[in-house]
Amino acid sequence: MSDSKDLPLRGVKVLELGHTVMGPTCGLILADLGAEVFKVEKTGKGDDTRWLKGFGSGFFTFLNRNKHSISIDLKSDRGKDLLVMLVREADVLIENFGPGTVERLGIGWDDCKAINPQLIYCSLKGFMPGPYENRPALDEVVQMMGGLAYMTGPSGRPLRAGASVTDIMGGSYGAIGILTALYERQKTGKGQLVQATLFESVAFLVGQHMAVAAVSGEAPPPMPERGRAWSVYDLFVTADKEQVFIGVTSDRHWKRLCETFGYDDWVHNEKLATNQARIQEREWFLPELARRLGRLPKAELMELAERAGIPFAPVNQPIDLMGDRQMNESGSLVEVITPSGTLAKLPKIPLRLAGKSFGLRKQPPNIGEGSRIVYQRNGLSDSEIESLQEQGVIQLS
Repeated sequence: MSDSKDLPLRGVKVLELGHTVMGPTCGLILADLGAEVFKVEKTGKGDDTRWLKGFGSGFFTFLNRNKHSISIDLKSDRGKDLLVMLVREADVLIENFGPGTVERLGIGWDDCKAINPQLIYCSLKGFMPGPYENRPALDEVVQMMGGLAYMTGPSGRPLRAGASVTDIMGGSYGAIGILTALYERQKTGKGQLVQATLFESVAFLVGQHMAVAAVSGEAPPPMPERGRAWSVYDLFVTADKEQVFIGVTSDRHWKRLCETFGYDDWVHNEKLATNQARIQEREWFLPELARRLGRLPKAELMELAERAGIPFAPVNQPIDLMGDRQMNESGSLVEVITPSGTLAKLPKIPLRLAGKSFGLRKQPPNIGEGSRIVYQRNGLSDSEIESLQEQGVIQLS
């Protein structure tokens, strides 16, 4: 879907006071679904993620397509007045500032609902109201607190997940809350406060492990040390020194693997006839399977696994997805312009409605790009807008 007229959130006006990952993720989902999202940035250099290096250098490019930019000096009285003007016409406001920041700026929930009773106000924080609510939080902090890092690394070596999973999950739950509140507003005519958080998101992620402890009476070990439910659920090294994961999770899988790979001696071997029997024979059987699979180059092993209809996967890097057949031929990537002017294939939101995905309508904005239209819509003349820029209250691209 590239025409906003076809999109489900067309006409919904969103102010995104978001930074880094959590707030921009929430705004991105709404923007991709067709909302008119205005990202509020500080004057000068704009959002900090425009200038991050290393691990954070791609944040802005990935999370800010399909948005406009409004650059306002919120430390000035005139800048605060402009933001109040924008709140008055908005349907949704998203913020993920540190505890107490929006209240100091005069745009907390109580302030905003007095300005616009129909406003849906999404507050994205580290913690829900409670003993920890005033603590600063980061994705890695809550992964440690919530047990996710413990479950990811081996014993004694807690390890954060390899992506900003709780930031992205918290922002996604914020979007779910906003959509629910928009639906409810159709019935009540009233806005409401939506809250989503990092810590409670990671708790939801590890809920499956909490349930294991409750049901079994034993705390589950870290994932690298987990017990075996399946006889074959491992990485194998190929003849060309690559790695391929193979999962055999049913006896039908096992039969198809043996028949397709030519392991005739195992097809009718009673010691290997069932999953539980194969688990009991893993001491000799798995090294032998690794030896047999290790004779094959990666491409041939994967071709045979696909023919057999068993779960398999190469060990890819994220950059490999840019050239992945499934991602490209299914239309799951969009070409986004990077700060250097090159094009990068990046993922769409993983969602389709009526068979249609949500694509690129607008490249990530320059600082202040697209803001003139919202000022004009609120009655400011071109001369007033230019004067505000000259005073440093706003910044236009």
